[in-house]
Amino acid sequence: MYRVIVWGLGHMGSGMAKLILKKPSSLKLVAGIDVRQPKGEADVGEVIGIGKIGVPYYTDPSKIIKQGAADIVLLNINSFTKAVFNELKMIAEAKISCITIAEEMAYPWAQEPELAKQLDKIAKENDVTILGTGINPGFVLDTLIVSLTGVCLDVERIEASRINDLSPFGKTVMETQGVGTTVQQFNEGIKSGKIVGHVGFPESISMIFEAMGWELGKIDQIREPIISTTYRETEVVKVEPGMVAGCRHIGIGYDKDGKERVRLIHPQQIHPEIEAVETGDYIKIFGDPFVSMSIKPEIPGGKGTIAMAVNMIPHVKNGPAGLLAMIDLPVPRAIRNI
Repeated sequence: MYRVIVWGLGHMGSGMAKLILKKPSSLKLVAGIDVRQPKGEADVGEVIGIGKIGVPYYTDPSKIIKQGAADIVLLNINSFTKAVFNELKMIAEAKISCITIAEEMAYPWAQEPELAKQLDKIAKENDVTILGTGINPGFVLDTLIVSLTGVCLDVERIEASRINDLSPFGKTVMETQGVGTTVQQFNEGIKSGKIVGHVGFPESISMIFEAMGWELGKIDQIREPIISTTYRETEVVKVEPGMVAGCRHIGIGYDKDGKERVRLIHPQQIHPEIEAVETGDYIKIFGDPFVSMSIKPEIPGGKGTIAMAVNMIPHVKNGPAGLLAMIDLPVPRAIRNI
């Protein structure tokens, strides 16, 4: 049985905590951490809305992130490597392994190679494993693509798209996607870096290039607002007609000779069904043989992220020490509910 701490109890973290509780023969939730002050007794169940379960809740991580406190931490607090570096360091130095859904951590060597080097060193010194994963990056537009190339004699290029529903995600994702802004605010946010669209294209593209043995030359990215013609609303954002409901983001990876090898297309918005947009995941591998895969509707982003983080726990705990990517570990699989 693996003892788990969930750090960050927003939409994704709460879902992880609930999933862990459904797998009592394999996993044990030993604590939860978040910045929110509990209204009543400091119990994780009360914080995530299921009633008292006898699992302690902390607002001060130093009270629980200590050697021997758990086997693994699921970290769900930010999207960027720089923003989670100190927390990852703290967890590793307590000799606890970690899975984070910070998108850049799916392949931090792409944009933060120095921090990746430091994290790898810290993890190895403390004999623990660090992994970044999720639905995307982490699975649909990288790990699944790499797996599908296994049936090819040769691969020339890859094109894949994920048309998905952002509705299950929390405030941080909405802000990075520009959901709820005006078109002018969206464009200004892109220029300032406040709005980034999908976080993870450099990571996914770099991971695919490494797996395929291609030498990466450059990555281009295009971001466009998806403008709503209807009113849309989630728990964390409201979108009036004429405002931005999401971002159409394209990432293109070229090899050293300037040849396009990978094109990833990711239009994502809240409640796409309101405007008759069908979701789905699509992968085309141009090679021998040509491979075309489609999943309709999309693999749900919220459920997929929660499942990937929880289901990778055994692989991470049984994996080698250091900072790893999904292509370094066995194929993900569901932990049975028993």
